[in-house]
Amino acid sequence: MIIGIIGAMQEEITPLLKMFQDYKIHKIANNTFYEITHKNIKIFIAYSKIGKVHASITATTLITLFKCEKIIFSGVAGGLHPDLKVGDLLLATKLCQHDVDISAFGHPLGFIPESSIYITTDSTLNNLAKQIAQKKGILLKEGIIASGDQFIHDANKKHFLIKEFKADAVEMEGAAVAVVCNLFNIPFCIFRSISDSADQEADISFDTFLEQAANTSAIFVKEIIEALV
Repeated sequence: MIIGIIGAMQEEITPLLKMFQDYKIHKIANNTFYEITHKNIKIFIAYSKIGKVHASITATTLITLFKCEKIIFSGVAGGLHPDLKVGDLLLATKLCQHDVDISAFGHPLGFIPESSIYITTDSTLNNLAKQIAQKKGILLKEGIIASGDQFIHDANKKHFLIKEFKADAVEMEGAAVAVVCNLFNIPFCIFRSISDSADQEADISFDTFLEQAANTSAIFVKEIIEALV
């Protein structure tokens, strides 16, 4: 089995690289891919850089060049749902692109022709994640993630995303990875540790809790990998 793991920032994959330590480096398209052999599986870890375009390139490279059979996206996100607090772990049930707008042609926000507003994550990987969380006593919440090429730090935008997309969290890459995996028919799961509340204090709390949130996600990714071995 070959597994691809993506984080949007170096801080999001550093904890995983420390856990595995021994890796081979591949430089492709001005990005670094870390190849790890762990027990009977091969793992490729990369940080995509921020934004949907970079995330799409990274996911496509993992699938087409490195032949990854499953993709896991791990990282941080801004919480939208009032029940989500900093440090909480959220498993995406489905994702949408909140900044796609062709409503001038009568389509709903987030809709792309020959696609849909939401893309659903893989139920088998999700169930595995939930089983691990239950076994380890980890509180794993589920919800909708909205992705867009914006760092959300405005209360009005936050409430718009909740109202328009029923989104529970917001970030800048997940839906792009979902689109790529869906088109290539690759099972994927996406979860995020909440680093801020996507409001006027988001930039402050993001910097403060980034490392803590990234560590939370990385530990959980490692547990999923061990379950797949």
